[in-house]
Amino acid sequence: MRVDNAVNIADLGVLARRRLPKVIFDFMDGGAEDEVTLRGNREGFERYRFRPRLLTGNAKRDLSVNLFGDKYALPFLIGPTGLNGIHWRGGDLALANAAAAAGCGFVLSTASTDSIEEVGQSSSSPKWFQLYPWGDRAFRTRMMQRAKTSGYKALVVTVDSLTGGRRERDARNNFAHEVRLSPSIVWDGLMHPRWLTSVWLGGGGMPRVSNVAEFCPPGATAHDLAEFTRSMRNPGLTWDDMAEIKKEWGGPFLIKGVLTAEDARHALDIGADGVVISNHGGRQLDNCVATIDALPEIVEAVGHSLVVLIDGGFRRGADIVKALALGAKGVLLGRATLYGLAAGGQPGVAKSLSILREEVDRVFALLGCSEVSELTGNHVTVVTRVK
Repeated sequence: MRVDNAVNIADLGVLARRRLPKVIFDFMDGGAEDEVTLRGNREGFERYRFRPRLLTGNAKRDLSVNLFGDKYALPFLIGPTGLNGIHWRGGDLALANAAAAAGCGFVLSTASTDSIEEVGQSSSSPKWFQLYPWGDRAFRTRMMQRAKTSGYKALVVTVDSLTGGRRERDARNNFAHEVRLSPSIVWDGLMHPRWLTSVWLGGGGMPRVSNVAEFCPPGATAHDLAEFTRSMRNPGLTWDDMAEIKKEWGGPFLIKGVLTAEDARHALDIGADGVVISNHGGRQLDNCVATIDALPEIVEAVGHSLVVLIDGGFRRGADIVKALALGAKGVLLGRATLYGLAAGGQPGVAKSLSILREEVDRVFALLGCSEVSELTGNHVTVVTRVK
């Protein structure tokens, strides 16, 4: 099967698995501990079923959304994911450029392998920057300065990974933000020659978390940079720190990792402009609430005052529409577009976005909706038992 022939996101996942060595695919696809949260995000969508309205006369659909003064053609964005260069050399650029071509938003991770500046210059389309509040204030200030200078519109601060989750697939593969060579890893790489030649051999070894290089000694290796990111976790951060970051940034400011109405209200109290409902794709706290289940209470608590976005397990256009109907203003994609990236670079990402656009449009048509603002909670119902 070729990327062009992929029918859905799951097909792109199959292609990604074939192209990547196991250690790399497991890093992308895995979750924390027993992966209950990882599965739960997907299972959560099955609890919500559609209630279509018939004969509405809505023959045309407008899927666009407005976020912080910018209009996007699609109600989903490519969310922040780290180390994308290990899936495809220049992975962050491929994701950003595919997003720009599709008219959807893009959020760059602090842990990107292409730099803040490279991605910022890649197109004039609006981009957001995701900040890991690692280390001291100087680190955070420097990251924000670079993002401002490079034209990023909004800042998304991730607060659910101040202590690292235990990703047991990575532990078994001896992977810790870098590939540690062993006979089995070398053999696996040799058995995936397309990945080996394009990513490892073609780019001079393990891609690095480039944005932190200036904080490390000259000539720092991928191992050195990985050690730096692990050493700079900051579990002592508080809501007061978030208020300081908000003030220093001065533009649209979102907090990512919120799962309760209580924390959403805290975000509102410190002046945030939005929240991202997220459990880090099931990669941090296992046995955590599914993001789609957390959405209604958060929308009820702050949806009139904050922009509420959501991520976590979105693989179908139907998943996206359910979140919009429940009050989300947009959806951030993670693995859905990474599968496309790993399967075929920028064309693979474009295929992911095209599949989801077509699915969202079809669901709109079958629900009888012509635009996002027409979706309400009346378009979904909750089933008590899912077989």
